[in-house]
Amino acid sequence: RIVDGRMPPGARIGEQELADEFKVSRGPVREAIRILEREGLATVLPRRGAVVTELSAQEVRELFEIRAGLFDIVARKIVQTRDAEVIALMRAGVARLEALATVPDGGDAYAETTYRLMLLAARACGNGRLAKMLNALSLQTLRYSKISLASSERRAASVKSWRQAQLALERGDADQVMQLTRLRIEQSGDEAARQLAPK
Repeated sequence: RIVDGRMPPGARIGEQELADEFKVSRGPVREAIRILEREGLATVLPRRGAVVTELSAQEVRELFEIRAGLFDIVARKIVQTRDAEVIALMRAGVARLEALATVPDGGDAYAETTYRLMLLAARACGNGRLAKMLNALSLQTLRYSKISLASSERRAASVKSWRQAQLALERGDADQVMQLTRLRIEQSGDEAARQLAPK
């Protein structure tokens, strides 16, 4: 609900309401809220309870800078192994992105597909700790990616970069994959920051 926008930034996360809805005690709901807080999706305020974390241009810049640096390592490692299964999954994922890039209201589905492709690459890179770090950042960055990729123009630029990176992966060109991945992440972060900047 947070990621898809049904619970917008600043919305109160009612423990009792959720406990009633899911027919559980408040204990599991509190634990779920702690997980959301750790993932950066909720903020627990003293004597006020939990709210959905606000989005900010500063946070998006910081998150995407970290993400770009970590994905440099992932891209290099993925190219070194050039696993046939990973390449096949990337081809299929890029084909899905190409289909979604031109759908007028396809921004959310496009962002969610990029999210899955990035996690797939992180898991396949052979560094479990790195994959966990990127997984921890993923839900936070997904909310910003949805903002960044809302327009068909942004999706068109993004999918072109994805296709070029996929072909570079197949050729074994690590520098090209790293450059394209970093550029795509930076452009996504810049667009989200621009959208969130005070008018």
